[in-house]
Amino acid sequence: MTSRHNKTSVAAISIFASGGMAAAKFAVGIAIGSLALISEALHSSIDLVATIITWAVVRVSDKPADDEHHYGHGKLESVSALGVTALLYVLAGGILVEAYSRLSEGTPPPTISAVPFVVLVLDIAVNLWRARALHRAALETRSQALAADALHFASDVMGSFAVIVGLVLAALGFWWGDAAAAAAVAVMIALLGLRLAGSTVQTLVDRAPEGAQEKATAAIRGVPGVIDVDRLRVRMVGATTFIDTIAQVPRTYPIDRVEEIKRNAQIAVDKAFGDADLTFTAVPVARNNETVRDRIMVIAHNSGLAVHHVTVHDLGAKLTVSIDLEVDADMQLEAAHDVANTLERNIQEEFGEDVEVDVHIEPLEPELPFGIDAAPERVQTIAAALTEYAAGGEIHDIHNVRVRDTDAGEIVNFHCRAAPSMSVIKVHEQVDAIERALRRAFPSVKRVISHAEPPRA
Repeated sequence: MTSRHNKTSVAAISIFASGGMAAAKFAVGIAIGSLALISEALHSSIDLVATIITWAVVRVSDKPADDEHHYGHGKLESVSALGVTALLYVLAGGILVEAYSRLSEGTPPPTISAVPFVVLVLDIAVNLWRARALHRAALETRSQALAADALHFASDVMGSFAVIVGLVLAALGFWWGDAAAAAAVAVMIALLGLRLAGSTVQTLVDRAPEGAQEKATAAIRGVPGVIDVDRLRVRMVGATTFIDTIAQVPRTYPIDRVEEIKRNAQIAVDKAFGDADLTFTAVPVARNNETVRDRIMVIAHNSGLAVHHVTVHDLGAKLTVSIDLEVDADMQLEAAHDVANTLERNIQEEFGEDVEVDVHIEPLEPELPFGIDAAPERVQTIAAALTEYAAGGEIHDIHNVRVRDTDAGEIVNFHCRAAPSMSVIKVHEQVDAIERALRRAFPSVKRVISHAEPPRA
């Protein structure tokens, strides 16, 4: 809201300044008969029209996107700048025709006095102030319309200097000085229009700003999780940079991780461009460091299957894969077998027909099984048994034992300690032996979940 208020207030102030100076130059130019001064007054009049258009356009261009304008209303600034360019060329052509006529007919020089010089010096001061204010506002708000206005007023300064030179030449007796100065003003206007039209047309045809694609690509590639950028397109609409990209992400990432990458990419382009609107399309790809297990998990995930205990052995000539596949407990065996066969075929398509796949089918456990805490006496009995089974081994300090009764049977959780230097596989083997001993002694125990940790410091 602040930037919009800044743009409209600067444009409104310029309207009053343009109107006052145009009227003063026109009146003095008519009084002394100076074509150069009248031409500069007409130039200022065009600037007045341009400023009014700018003031009206910036009040609309900052409106948010709606059902009919999905990219906002920023292109109105470019359209208005193109219209002003057309007015500038009409003015430049008219001035050149009149200057040629006066030079060919030998029109008497204007009446010289101090008044036109005072008006022109005042005009230069006002235009310098306006050009600086508009240029600063254009940079802050990235407004093409304000930038065009600032360029106009900067050119007015050069035009005023040209008129002063023409009047000085006329005062020195060179009758053609005023008409030549008018022609110089026309040439300046034409050059200004050419420069303005070039940048405006480039925006209207959606040419990417210079260096924008490289900057956006670097920003997105720098986001953790992005492997590479396949395609990136940039367009400007008003002050907003619209970026459309297709980026590669690891296919093993879950959806929530990919969404996090998208959010971080938006933050990165906002930091690079200030005001950016990013459309991010993620393409899952295989990384060079994917393991066989990673690839199998992707195959299962893409099929919507729950698998665990994926074991892979390389026998040199072929791979052997064993998988635990969880299916609905009420599913008929024939249907479950079809699901397992489909998974096997998908794995063989990925690794070759000679891969050996064994799928163990088991019922999918309910997500929230009903259960209650067991009686304290039962917990003490289980804890004593665990301590007994751990005795003599490298697993010790059985603690935090919990026992829950569920519809499927008892679930036991416990913590234990082991030497910090023990390998994970060795810890797992010894804890697994304790778990098996507990289930043999207590058939009602459905599942045992252990947590091994190093001794406390």
